[in-house]
Amino acid sequence: MSRNVPPETRGRTIGFWTATAIVVGSIIGSGVFMKPAVMAAQVASPVWLAIAWIAAGIFSLFGALIYAEVGAMFPQTGGLYVFFRQMYGDFVAFLYGWAAFAVINSASVSAIAFVCAQYADYFLQLPRLPEAMEQAWVVHIPGLGSLYPLQNLGVKGLAIVLVAGLSLVNYRSVKAGGVLQVISTLVKVVVIVLLVFGIFLSGNGSVAHFTAPAAHPKMNWELVGGLVAALTGAFMAYDGWINVTFVGGEIKHPERNIPRSLVMGLFICIAVYLLVNQAYLYVLPVDAMAGSSLVAADAIAIALGKTSSAIVAALIVICTFGAVNGNTMAISRVTYAMGKDRLFFAWAGKEHPRFHTPGNALLLHGIWSSVLIMSGSFDMLADMFTFTAWVAYLFGAIGIFILRKKMPHHPRPYKVWGYPVVPLLFIAFAAFYVVSTIWNDITRYMAGETPVVNSLLGLAIVVPGIPLYLYFKKATRHKGNEEIINNQ
Repeated sequence: MSRNVPPETRGRTIGFWTATAIVVGSIIGSGVFMKPAVMAAQVASPVWLAIAWIAAGIFSLFGALIYAEVGAMFPQTGGLYVFFRQMYGDFVAFLYGWAAFAVINSASVSAIAFVCAQYADYFLQLPRLPEAMEQAWVVHIPGLGSLYPLQNLGVKGLAIVLVAGLSLVNYRSVKAGGVLQVISTLVKVVVIVLLVFGIFLSGNGSVAHFTAPAAHPKMNWELVGGLVAALTGAFMAYDGWINVTFVGGEIKHPERNIPRSLVMGLFICIAVYLLVNQAYLYVLPVDAMAGSSLVAADAIAIALGKTSSAIVAALIVICTFGAVNGNTMAISRVTYAMGKDRLFFAWAGKEHPRFHTPGNALLLHGIWSSVLIMSGSFDMLADMFTFTAWVAYLFGAIGIFILRKKMPHHPRPYKVWGYPVVPLLFIAFAAFYVVSTIWNDITRYMAGETPVVNSLLGLAIVVPGIPLYLYFKKATRHKGNEEIINNQ
């Protein structure tokens, strides 16, 4: 039998270490190379910057513990979509699946591809239109802001080529996509080792930077707003841990390996992110870090010279290239599962007759990701999908209490540590994060600091899912009635 077959017809082939690699590989992509500079500007303090990374990691770990229980209960391909069907029924599951397609998953690929192209621009000097032309085409969304599709057109064009090429690779062969992912993950490890140890061993920095305050520190509510914005960046960098549940139907001993891989993977990422952040601070005081456009390249340039900066920029391109590939492999499975359940276009749930891949779902995601790339910058895309993902994580955490009551006797190979305290802490923090992010985004938009209310834009894209759900449910009932008549 061909190895390039859809998840439902394939044996469980993913072991613990491979599952852990999926978690780590999906998380470590572009965020740690781009977000630290923005976060440094938002908190204006090296101490609060480190706290933001640790806090985001801990609450991501709490979320992983919650989804470890649910993932072990329902080890099926589709992840949160499958979980939400059990918790809330078809409507909420569809809204998540639509949000995953429209915002969460596609925007994550778009954001990582944008970073890959931006670092490639370090070498290529991609063309850019004159500023007047960039401002000539404005897409205004009433109440939310304005988008500039022609802005930074060269970088956007390369990002679209990257998404299209990797979608094609995974369209034609699961095996080829897997081999590419293994290679890129190995390179990713080398990048982190070079970055951290190269900087610390250079001797061209100072540990005093770990505590030295910014020239203009933020205080009181300004600091609170900055911390909320910084947490958005940190959560974006940690996002991707949920991807292992998308391939739950392919994991060996899922009742054991899904929880273990989630916990192990997040512990590794917390340690890595904190080390990388401190390495940046070692050579770049927080003010200099806040003003850097390519913080990883700038940090290694100070530590080892300009040539090393170019080498690291090249390695980051390869690293983010692999992250785009890994996310492309995983995220289309949600749309594929929806299509199989006839809660989306049925053809999205069909595998390619020759390549035996979820080809139609991959094409859909590739096209929509390209549209999102044209719509805006990395920060807009990252903030939009991070916020929307955390709305979903909030509902999933509430759902664990629903499942405990709804299915008290269902086998639970793993039960979340610290229940009910850990889930309640996660729910409280996620609710605070969602509400405060909306408030902070609106405040910044009203002050003219951002052109778009990212959180509300993400939710606005989800709203069309309501009439779409009604359409697909009606179409499914009609199709079912036809089949009953034909079988009589």
